[in-house]
Amino acid sequence: MPKMKTKSSAKKRFKLTGSGKIKRKHAFKSHILTKKSKKRKLALTHSTLVHKADVNSIKEQLRLK
Repeated sequence: MPKMKTKSSAKKRFKLTGSGKIKRKHAFKSHILTKKSKKRKLALTHSTLVHKADVNSIKEQLRLK
């Protein structure tokens, strides 16, 4: 059998933390930034963790499960 491949889109979007949680970036930070407040853009800059409802699906795409 050939090896299972990871989803390329997932490996570009998610990173694993040291404790095994999955980190992601916020959306809506790439264009049309003039109408967004400085506070909102700053908040979107920081990365956050993936919601627990989505963890299993992402781990499957990254072939961690």
